[in-house]
Amino acid sequence: MGNMRITVLGCSGSVGGPDSPASGYLLTAPDTPPAVLDFGPGVLGALQRYADPGQVSIFLTHLHADHCLDLPGLLVWRRYHPNPPVGRAVVCGPTDTACRIGAASSECGGEFDDISDTIDLRAFTDGGSMSHGALTVTSRRVFHPPEAYGLRISDPAGRTLVYTGDTGMCDEVVELSRGANVLLAEASWTHHPDRPKGIHLSGTEAGQVAARAGVGELLLTHIPPWTSREDVIAEAKAEFSGPVHAVSPGDVFEI
Repeated sequence: MGNMRITVLGCSGSVGGPDSPASGYLLTAPDTPPAVLDFGPGVLGALQRYADPGQVSIFLTHLHADHCLDLPGLLVWRRYHPNPPVGRAVVCGPTDTACRIGAASSECGGEFDDISDTIDLRAFTDGGSMSHGALTVTSRRVFHPPEAYGLRISDPAGRTLVYTGDTGMCDEVVELSRGANVLLAEASWTHHPDRPKGIHLSGTEAGQVAARAGVGELLLTHIPPWTSREDVIAEAKAEFSGPVHAVSPGDVFEI
């Protein structure tokens, strides 16, 4: 039996970068339909290299544009492909997903596209768990301006991936990450006292989360084009003694 793994489709923070789409990570595991964690601009195109977009489920951590705005393109794929997929796509996200994506996909301003013909929408809750194939997905509300969730994904053998989504430093993200084999953590900027709270982690804070939670490996992501990857990596390594890597599109990590 193989292991759970993630393939990085896009990892640029806040906007698409010159070498990467925005946030999106393909999750695969035995006896489990493929899923994509977040679906930012450019992710639909990258996904086509690895999986049939008509066969994936989507987990949206929150509804900022850089994490969800390729979803209207997926609606087009499912509705108008000459060989359309059977059934509706499972999409899990915040409680206002239908409204927000419906507005983005509408024909005219002020209208809403009823996405229920194409999307089987399910809402995350704080502390809630759901099954996805052989995996268990647990969501926790994190410290970010909109309704936002970090995700803890475990396989039957107990191997665990935690994805922070976007979050400022908070106890919830540390508890969610406790003992994870792999922590996929955003690190949007370098550490400085002038950074606003409740928006993003610095490299220092991502390393602190990994150390406090006792994770096995730290993967840094969501680094914007204007932030130094090298500086973020150095900050994280100063706080966490385990393996640290800043992800790139096409990277594959076995959990």
